Amino acid sequence: MSYRPIKAQQSHNVLQSSVTLQRLMARAQATDHLQQLLNQFLQPAAREHCHIATYHAGILSLIVTDGNWATRLRYQQKRLLKQLQGLAEFSEIVRLQFKVRPPIQAEKAPTRSIKLSEQAGQTIQASADATQDPVLREALQRLAQHAKKP
Repeated sequence: MSYRPIKAQQSHNVLQSSVTLQRLMARAQATDHLQQLLNQFLQPAAREHCHIATYHAGILSLIVTDGNWATRLRYQQKRLLKQLQGLAEFSEIVRLQFKVRPPIQAEKAPTRSIKLSEQAGQTIQASADATQDPVLREALQRLAQHAKKP
């Protein structure tokens, strides 16, 4: 058997043919619309730290980037709830729920720094001078250069 790749299709054709993708897109668009409505009532500084997770059975779950913002929003909970209840989309809302989830960030590799005393540098340089292998000698010489100079 040989592998036959599926021919590429235009995105609108894929969306029209897949009911699951249509539901997913509709849900994403609805969540985006609800987020825009929520942003009207949030302070400008809080908008980037608060996102809608779910809205189900009258409970609006919000994801907040850290505990400080969650505390601030909890103090404003009654005001936000009343304002959101005034909108048709949130007419059935009875409670706000805040969940803290820090943003995912790529872990940075720790920077390596070599700190050698002058005596350690001299010892490494002496070892480099006595080494026959040219690759090892060069590596030891590079390492010896990191020693503190008087």
